[in-house]
Amino acid sequence: MKLSFNCCGITCCPSNTDTLDAKVPQEKVGQLYDGTAWFYDVWATLTETKAQDRAIEIAPIQDETVILDVAVGTGRLFNRIVKRNPNGRNVGIDISKGMLAKAKSLLSKQPNSNYSLDIGSAFDIKIDDLSVDILFNNYMFDLIPFDQMDTVINEFARVLKPGGKLVLVNMTKAEQFGAGLYERIYRISPTLMGGCRGVQLSKLLTEHGFIIENREYIQQMLFPSEVILATR
Repeated sequence: MKLSFNCCGITCCPSNTDTLDAKVPQEKVGQLYDGTAWFYDVWATLTETKAQDRAIEIAPIQDETVILDVAVGTGRLFNRIVKRNPNGRNVGIDISKGMLAKAKSLLSKQPNSNYSLDIGSAFDIKIDDLSVDILFNNYMFDLIPFDQMDTVINEFARVLKPGGKLVLVNMTKAEQFGAGLYERIYRISPTLMGGCRGVQLSKLLTEHGFIIENREYIQQMLFPSEVILATR
C-alpha cells in the first residue's frame, strides 16, 4: 500500500489508486443493520447530521412531488422529506427490518399519512419507470462492491423522470486532517465500520449520463462524507 500523510494527519491514508472495496457480503448487510438499529441514531447524530442537513438544503423539494428514499435507515432524513412534501407521494425502502421498524416508529408521529415504508432493495426497485421526481440515497454506496454499483445507478436512472434529481450522501475518501482514521479502522475490521468505506461517485454518475450540479465534502467528528446533487 502506498501511504500519504497529506490529509489524514494522525493516521496513514491510501493514495487515490489504493481504493478499498466492500468486504461485507450484500446478503449479510440487512442482518448487520438489524443488529445496529437500536443505537444507530447515536452514531448518526455524531457523524452524519451535517451532511444530511446539507442534502436537505440543496434538494429542490417542492410539494406535490414523488420522492423516493432508498436505504431510508431509521427515517431521520425521510421524516424531514415528508414534512416538506405533505401533499405529494413519499416512498422509503430499506433492506433492514430493524432499521425500518425504527423509521416506522419515528414517522408514526407525523401528522401526514402520505408516505410508505417497506422492505426493498436498490438493486430491484419496485417502482414504475420514469415516475420519481427526487431520489434520495443515504450512506449506501459505501457498502456496495464497485462491480455492483452500475446495477444500482441504472435502477436509479430507470425510476427517475427526465430532469429528475438524485441526492446522494455517502462516506467518502479523506480530504481533510484526521479523516483517514475511519479507513484505517475499516482495514482492521470492516464490520466495526458497519461495512462502510469511503467512495467517490461523481465520475461514475457522469459515466451513466447524470449531470453533477453540486458536490461537497463535509467532515463531522473526523468522519468524511460527500453530498452530491445530480440531474437525470
